[in-house]
Amino acid sequence: MLWLLRWFLLACALLLVATVYPGVSVASYGAALWAAAVLGLLNTLVRPILVLLTLPITIVTLGLFLFVVNALMFWAAASLLDSFDVTGFGAALIGSILYTLLSIVIDSAMQRLFGPPQ
Repeated sequence: MLWLLRWFLLACALLLVATVYPGVSVASYGAALWAAAVLGLLNTLVRPILVLLTLPITIVTLGLFLFVVNALMFWAAASLLDSFDVTGFGAALIGSILYTLLSIVIDSAMQRLFGPPQ
């Protein structure tokens, strides 16, 4: 049941990113829910493969290439949905950084309130 709360909060985080940063736009809260779900699926299914394939570049750049991988996931989610728009790769990079920071805050707050995930 906590995953449902986390999903709703991540949709709110996506709306906050769209409000704060003009390069990212979300049409509605329902669109934010879909975008958060697509982002979650891409990060679960595609991101590990990309991280493995780009491991040499990630090692050479001391992990900084993972920002590019995160931006690609953010951009891919925006390209799959009509109601979630990112203006370019730079916007995807900044939007993914903001979204990740908000996700860390959400996960930390949920862990403090409900304990570690089981």
